[in-house]
Amino acid sequence: MTAAFFLVDPAALVTYVGGTVVVDGPEGRHAATVKRIGVGEPVLVGDGAGRVVEGHVAAVVGRDVVEVEVTAYAEHPVPVPRVVVVQALPKGERGELAVELLTEVGADVVVPWAASRSIAVWRGEKAQRGTEKWRVTAREAAKQSRRPFVPEVRPLASTADVATLLRATVDVGGVGLLLHEAAARRLTDVALPHSGDVVLVVGPEGGIAGDELEIFADTGAHAVRLGPSVMRTSTAGAVAASLVLSSSGRWA
Repeated sequence: MTAAFFLVDPAALVTYVGGTVVVDGPEGRHAATVKRIGVGEPVLVGDGAGRVVEGHVAAVVGRDVVEVEVTAYAEHPVPVPRVVVVQALPKGERGELAVELLTEVGADVVVPWAASRSIAVWRGEKAQRGTEKWRVTAREAAKQSRRPFVPEVRPLASTADVATLLRATVDVGGVGLLLHEAAARRLTDVALPHSGDVVLVVGPEGGIAGDELEIFADTGAHAVRLGPSVMRTSTAGAVAASLVLSSSGRWA
């Protein structure tokens, strides 16, 4: 069975063998009370930014503190090319599903997008709450999948913001890809950069609007299709990211 994985603040991560990492607060409570981690059990502890230690539980103090003795340490390099997914706001809980799947497959950045055809609407405090919910989902999914990096979830973006992101990416040698079921070009036919970013734009339930496609195409981004079937917005991004991660060698 794979060792449980917990996340702590970078300042709390002791990275030398024989040191002790203290897992406390909500994470400690989850370890001690929910998962009922016991003394001697193997665990992994990371900071969400590439540093991960292996160790075993040295002590459980009360209901919310677990002390871990470090037996090994690894610092993972930042993966390249970086995969950035612009995810149009889906309806209901499909947003969290999309973030969960994207995190599990290995996306590095998720950008919530208020597309013109998005059924869900985030305004004011709702945008802040929605973004925070996506960040919590990414963190939990990173723990479940034992990822050394927790994906960055950016604030809600407008169509103009997405265009700016695509243009900046293309201008420095990256690639912008617009998922569209009617595109003539397949995603797997696109040459991927060895470094920089690959930005994937996933439309809402009704697809990317024609004027949005024109705006994005003017940035140098390419419309591509995944396959013969039309996928839900909550799953299309994960499938596209998987293809990019496999083709780029990051899954090698």
